[in-house]
Amino acid sequence: MSTFIQTNLEKPRAWFPQELSRDSSWIHFLSREAVTEIEEALQHAKATGKNWLEMTANDFPLKRHAKQAIDQAFAVTQTAYGMCLLKGFPVERWSVEDARLAHWGIGLNVGVARTQNIASQVMNDVRDEGGSYKVKNGRGYNTNAGLDFHVDSCDVVALLCLQTAKSGGTSKVTSSIAVVDEVKRLRPDLIPVMQQPFYYSYQGTNDASQPPFYKCPILGDDPEFFALRANRKNVTAAQRDFPEVPRLTSAQIELLDLLDELLPDDKFCYSMQLDRGDMQLLNNYVVIHSRTNFEDHEEPERKRHLLRLWLSIPQGQRLPPLWKEYFGDIEAGSVRGGVRGSQITEAFLTYEKRQAENLGMTLRRAT
Repeated sequence: MSTFIQTNLEKPRAWFPQELSRDSSWIHFLSREAVTEIEEALQHAKATGKNWLEMTANDFPLKRHAKQAIDQAFAVTQTAYGMCLLKGFPVERWSVEDARLAHWGIGLNVGVARTQNIASQVMNDVRDEGGSYKVKNGRGYNTNAGLDFHVDSCDVVALLCLQTAKSGGTSKVTSSIAVVDEVKRLRPDLIPVMQQPFYYSYQGTNDASQPPFYKCPILGDDPEFFALRANRKNVTAAQRDFPEVPRLTSAQIELLDLLDELLPDDKFCYSMQLDRGDMQLLNNYVVIHSRTNFEDHEEPERKRHLLRLWLSIPQGQRLPPLWKEYFGDIEAGSVRGGVRGSQITEAFLTYEKRQAENLGMTLRRAT
């Protein structure tokens, strides 16, 4: 079972970019001992010969320094700024396949991976593969486009940077709590609008038993746990592709326009350039993110490349009741989120159940 380290930091709160610049508590560095132990775990995992879905944390055994570093980094995502940047993974001496295995192994120690696309993959390569972004069923991770502000479908998204772009590809993060506070100040009449159902396209990532769209309020109404979920691109896609979806009201459009103004505003938005060997961890309920467009190097091996895991984690917070349609389960510490896709296998379902049991998490959703 994961042993998340308790910290004395407060629960997630509003923050502003200048705070992140002054306070580096959200930036962690792997020690030499932790790196050695991660590489030992990688060699152990390779020697097992198991495929990913057969593995448990025992197949990627983290010793004291590495385990403390990883557990602390994920714990920090549930406090204060809602994110952590963990630096120092030796990706320059790993093959891409070794990097994938290391990223997966770290995930085995802290959470349950969620499937991410129509192919029901548990890890995605974030790189330009010639995809298109703002088209029907378009996703951002396989393009070089700048992305709208959005959140991912999990408790924590873990991005491991293998290669950086020639230019651009800047990561942008904004405190959802700070932006909602600003909406309350500027347009308090729009707060109830944020808590109305908005309809989103699944962008083709639903399984055959699901409709191609879902509804979910942008802002949760839980008095104890803040939660925001926004992705205007997928709202626009639902309006465009599904005439049966209720049309946006004028107030809903005003709200989306206001969020489009506030989220990238330098008053709220912090920009960072991920370096090779960085792992960025974001709490998707309190931090909303995007990136700028980028230009790649000519050499294929130098093109911008990140590995993405979507994870449910044991100390994930309670979610708003009206989010259940999308997340499947809203209770604290439950396995939820992800997009099912069309290729869920028995091997994945077995992995999901075993991993939930090993981490003491609940898995209630029918599969």
